[in-house]
Amino acid sequence: MLMLSCESSTLRVLVVDDHELTRLTLQLAFSCQENIQVVGLASNGQEAIEIVKRCRPDVIILDLQMPVMDGWSASGYIKAISPQTQILAYSSVEDPNFPETKAVPSFDEFCKKDVPTSELIAVVRQLGQRRGEKSVVE
Repeated sequence: MLMLSCESSTLRVLVVDDHELTRLTLQLAFSCQENIQVVGLASNGQEAIEIVKRCRPDVIILDLQMPVMDGWSASGYIKAISPQTQILAYSSVEDPNFPETKAVPSFDEFCKKDVPTSELIAVVRQLGQRRGEKSVVE
């Protein structure tokens, strides 16, 4: 688990994946983006929950299949403690409409891991805008 700065006026993103290379690659991709800051990196759902409690990220890129605590389990806990946080289910699963994803309302969006980086960044920005809209309405 890596804690980065929690304070920022930009879009705060948490990256959760059990593969170190994926976490670091996503951190690098987002570090090049204006108004996006990676506030933490976690290798499982349990670490993600701890970071969420401290940093309240705007968007979480959450791998579904991880040891210790998977993304399905973690997403429910995260929404319970930070309902406005947007969760992007990030998976290599072939069918994004498989029953487990549809049955869990804790995910705000689904994205396959083979998506182009520019599309992933666009989805994260869209989720960040949704979070801002929900804050104003509530």
